[in-house]
Amino acid sequence: MQQACRQVGKSEEYNPMATKDPREPFTRVSVAEAKEKIDGGGVQIVDVRTPGEYAGGHVPGAINIPHMSVVSRKDELAGDKELVMICQMGQRSALACEFAAAIGFKELFNVEGGTEAWIKAGYQVE
Repeated sequence: MQQACRQVGKSEEYNPMATKDPREPFTRVSVAEAKEKIDGGGVQIVDVRTPGEYAGGHVPGAINIPHMSVVSRKDELAGDKELVMICQMGQRSALACEFAAAIGFKELFNVEGGTEAWIKAGYQVE
């Protein structure tokens, strides 16, 4: 995976850039890139954590579909929008992207670092 660092005050912070591994059916995006996509509209943000984790704080506007329910709840996924999947740290959302790809979804994005990175970046949760 490509890596980049940006200067933040006096320390450097890890900031992954969007990457597309040809072996994966999704693109990995940083929280900054995810926020830009969300702010631009035309995406559906899907929080794939448990309902309890979701209730503890999530990206504004995100729907909650736990990763193991993506296939059974496919009708809740927007077929006409890019899907931005997020979990706590990025692993479950990557798996959710794999599940969504297996049932035909194409425009899939996994938020690297997940909700933990979202909050650390200072972005709002509800």
